[in-house]
Amino acid sequence: MKYKSKTKAIAVLEDGSVFHGYSAGIIGTSTGEICFNTGMTGYQEIFTDPSYYGQVMVCATAHIGNYGVVDTEVESDSVKISGLICKKFSEGYSRPMANGSLQNYFEQNKIVALTDVDTRSLVKLIRDKGAMNVIISSEEFDIDKLKAQLSKVPSMQGLELSSKVSIKEPYFLGDENAAFKIAVIDYGTKKNILRCLNERDAYLKVFPMGATKDEIMAWSPDGIMLSNGPGDPSVMLDSIQIVKDLIETGKPIFGICLGHQLLSLAYGLKTIKMHNGHRGINHPVINLLTGKGEVTSQNHGFVVDRESAEKSEQVEISHVHLNDDTVAGIKHKTKPIFSVQYHPESSPGPHDSRYLFDNFIEIIAQHKK
Repeated sequence: MKYKSKTKAIAVLEDGSVFHGYSAGIIGTSTGEICFNTGMTGYQEIFTDPSYYGQVMVCATAHIGNYGVVDTEVESDSVKISGLICKKFSEGYSRPMANGSLQNYFEQNKIVALTDVDTRSLVKLIRDKGAMNVIISSEEFDIDKLKAQLSKVPSMQGLELSSKVSIKEPYFLGDENAAFKIAVIDYGTKKNILRCLNERDAYLKVFPMGATKDEIMAWSPDGIMLSNGPGDPSVMLDSIQIVKDLIETGKPIFGICLGHQLLSLAYGLKTIKMHNGHRGINHPVINLLTGKGEVTSQNHGFVVDRESAEKSEQVEISHVHLNDDTVAGIKHKTKPIFSVQYHPESSPGPHDSRYLFDNFIEIIAQHKK
């Protein structure tokens, strides 16, 4: 189904490639780093994931919007992607429980989208040439003007973005009489991470990314969660220092995605920009501690450098991505601290890795004794 207005739209990539299509969402222009997600479902959770802030998403699956949107299937308070490129954008939807169409949702969130694009060709281009910036527009079609505007967009490498999506003031979530108190540092946390902790009898206080060790420890948490988030972790020097301070408290710590990377940097490890990243809901991971495999949900463009992890005297690699042998998890050798590069809250995705939340609660319970 083509977008009914038949308004033309265009995408110009940093390497000069041009893709034509039709407009969906609002009429406008948007920029960001182009990336692709291979998930067949879960587009609403993906679009509202704060980790995608500053990125233009290409959906590898053919039909987007076909099951509409639901108010509860969100990972934050708004759409966080900078724009969307897809093959078929459905204005209609078939799910009875849906609250509305993706088109109306994009209009409400002021999102520019490009449909009727040969996304197989585009995904192959990104796969082969790697991450790069893109500009999409349904109002400007002069390629030279678009290239000039695109040239001013900063590279994702070296870009700090968590401050754009982190909360400004702390808040509480859950039953204050719960068995455990967990401090969550919000670098762009997904709501389902918080739900998974609440479901395990945890009362949460969610802190802004700039909260100091003293501010966090004044609440006397039993454990600390370092959330996911967008951008290049290596430039987040203040956050890395705060994580170092939190490590010294001896409290159990669990890091996910960006939180995992910040923990690694606090240990003195290195992070590197990936060629095109891991984004999808069927990524295979091996747990080296148990020998068991997991099908995981992933979304990251940076990864912990494996050589620096292998040389570390403080940590050991606990999980490895089976497609490319990148580091998918680490644990401290002596302290109750561990982290994973992927998303065990799996929203969307399989629930193979939900056990990690159980492990975190078990560690906290043992530590309290």
